[in-house]
Amino acid sequence: MRRQTLIALGIAIFAGLIAVYLANTFLTATEERNNKKMTPVAVAAVPLQYGAQLTPDKIKFVEYPASAIPAGSFTNAAELIPANARRVALRPMAINEPIMADKVTGKGQGASIAALLADGKRAVSVRIDDVSGVAGFVQPNDAVDVLITRSLPSANNGQVTDVLLQNVRVLATDQQADNPEGKPSVARTATLEVDPLDAQKLALAQQAGSLSLVLRKPGAEQQLTAVQTVNLNDLRYGYTHAPGWQPVAQARPVRRVSAPVRRPAPRPVAAATPAPPLGTNVEVVRGTKGDTYTVGDYAG
Repeated sequence: MRRQTLIALGIAIFAGLIAVYLANTFLTATEERNNKKMTPVAVAAVPLQYGAQLTPDKIKFVEYPASAIPAGSFTNAAELIPANARRVALRPMAINEPIMADKVTGKGQGASIAALLADGKRAVSVRIDDVSGVAGFVQPNDAVDVLITRSLPSANNGQVTDVLLQNVRVLATDQQADNPEGKPSVARTATLEVDPLDAQKLALAQQAGSLSLVLRKPGAEQQLTAVQTVNLNDLRYGYTHAPGWQPVAQARPVRRVSAPVRRPAPRPVAAATPAPPLGTNVEVVRGTKGDTYTVGDYAG
């Protein structure tokens, strides 16, 4: 009996050793496979602002799964910072943010606003001031509408305002393509990203009238809305819209109509009691008693 117990114990120990060995082998192989699938990716070691030159002390490499490497990322320092060449940041980047090809300039290039343009787009600068530039709150990468105010000699109401362009991206204000602090800054020019036709419209509009920028809420209003020309008459009574347009109801001045004055109808004047005709009767009063006598044709 004791011998059988020892044999069973020995078998259990042996099976346990085999299980530990197999588990260790499996985990080691899995770790090696995972290590083989990890790839270093260049990220920002410090916050990078627009125009900052990339140097070895400003970048570092972080292991990324090979199946999840961001498109356009850099996997080695020689590719990101080539010898005898320089790259600068075109967009702000936070610490540990992957450095992408569209966020930096080409080899040996400096920071240029042209590198920020999307395909088929153009950069056009327009004149603004503290009022037309929304008191300096228009910043790079904001979306704006462009209004034009001009005089029409043929119109009875003189000046009119139209929405010239909608949902236009601001590339830069003055010569700054980035505002890391986000503080309002009154600029004299705003550089907008538009297509070639809109660039022509902006060039002509600056000669025809004055332009104003209207700040839009980012991301929430991508769809263009119907527009309407506004003239001086609309400042008091609102819009006269085209058929199908349903604007928000606007308050109109209330016309007060005074109630008609009701005059009392004139009272009919009672006809005067005709005096009794002169006749042949004579009234004789004696004391408090009066008597009437007929005297015939001999009276008076």
